[in-house]
Amino acid sequence: MLRDPTPSPAEVSPVPTPTRTPARRQPARRSHARRPPVRRRKPGWPTRVVTTLSVGVLASAGIAHAALTVLDGGISRINPFGDMKDRPAAGHGTNILLVGTDGRDKVTEKERQAFRLGGTPCHCTDTIMIVHISEDRERATVVSLPRDTYTEVAAHADPATGAQHPAHPLRLNAAYAEGGPSLTVRTVEDMTHLKIDHYMEVDFITFMKTVNVLGGVRVCTPQPLKDRFTGLNLPAGTHVLGGGQALQYVRSRHVDGASDLGRMQRQQKFLAALIDRATSSGVLLNPMKLRDVTRAVLGSVRADQGFGTDELLDLGRAMRNFSPRSSEFATVPIGQMTFQVKDFGSTVKWDDPKARALFQSLRDDKPLAPSRPKTKSPTVVSVDVPPQQIQVQVENGTPTEGLGRRVDDGLSASGFHTTRRPANATDRSVRRTVVVYDPRWDRSAKSLAAALPGSELRPTPGQGPTLKVIAGTDFTQVQRVKVAEPQNPEQVVTGDQVVCP
Repeated sequence: MLRDPTPSPAEVSPVPTPTRTPARRQPARRSHARRPPVRRRKPGWPTRVVTTLSVGVLASAGIAHAALTVLDGGISRINPFGDMKDRPAAGHGTNILLVGTDGRDKVTEKERQAFRLGGTPCHCTDTIMIVHISEDRERATVVSLPRDTYTEVAAHADPATGAQHPAHPLRLNAAYAEGGPSLTVRTVEDMTHLKIDHYMEVDFITFMKTVNVLGGVRVCTPQPLKDRFTGLNLPAGTHVLGGGQALQYVRSRHVDGASDLGRMQRQQKFLAALIDRATSSGVLLNPMKLRDVTRAVLGSVRADQGFGTDELLDLGRAMRNFSPRSSEFATVPIGQMTFQVKDFGSTVKWDDPKARALFQSLRDDKPLAPSRPKTKSPTVVSVDVPPQQIQVQVENGTPTEGLGRRVDDGLSASGFHTTRRPANATDRSVRRTVVVYDPRWDRSAKSLAAALPGSELRPTPGQGPTLKVIAGTDFTQVQRVKVAEPQNPEQVVTGDQVVCP
């Protein structure tokens, strides 16, 4: 008869009770008081916190990996490298060719009308950037390639019909329409002598979704931006842009005389702001938010076969330590903005010697931006109207003696044309500093308010050209301001230099 291998309670031998042996008498050197039994201490709160965090990090990594693995299967895969031969030698770090196409198949009719996304797409690359991730994963360099760059594409076959095309001149953004991602990668490699490790393609709808899932991205402009072609209409100041407005911001080419160069600079500023938003909002440390962002980004992108889950996780881990200062932005040096090509029209011609030096730095994995001391220099806010053109009368709206003189001195030192005769306000119980201004001088008022963080703008018709500052108890110091200068196209900037202060 088979017996249950688990013994019943009756079959378990009782544990013998240990017998107490008499204690040996000790010399009378110690107290005979009986010691209380030693209790095992429970882990203190630091130990519990560290343990919890450790488990949480491991669990988060697992969740993030699982989420990315699922999303990885939904990425549209392409083979942009095909049968490419005689490719450049690999350098240090990772080079990703990021292109933005004008694909709008999934854009709703409401979005088309609201954000001016009508018209026939050219099926070309609206944005072309090389993103270089340093080998130590501590720096990202973004180099913008002008879409109208003059190039000569190699002989190739039409991916749709198989028809053979000889080598011929072309604008860089049209390489995608003629030969798809493969010809685009090949052309960029021929021009830069950089080996492209990965390829990623983003369309309009992906861009908008990504911005929306982050809760919008903050941008600032010292001058109004208005483009009748894209519908962009931003007054001077700071704005949080949703997906549709952000798309208008990065697509606009007719807001100033800089045309495509100005547009690329705005794209770079936006990318810096996007990195700032992602790294400062905890997205990269929160597995749920990370899942939502990656779902928005990867849900409708196209990428090469090798850009999979492991590579995405590597980038995610690297980005956790990123800040705007970790990123740097540059545009290929331009030799001629209107290089005329017979039977072809106007193109952009690179400055070849300078361009070669830039791409050599990327091959050598060297930063492009000059090193800066880690100590923070005083923040300077860009404004629309020069402080020297703004007349100001300061009044002390508090019982604190001498506050009006402090405010007047601070504004004068920052360049404002103060009367140098501060007075006492009628109301001496003002808490929040007020800028009183005539609506006809509203741009000057905004520039003055920028120098007084937290101040209230109070329009008062008839105030005239002299603005009035009523200092409140909230005043701490005058913020330095300066007129925004156009960015030199060849200037390399880091993200913290272009994000909103």
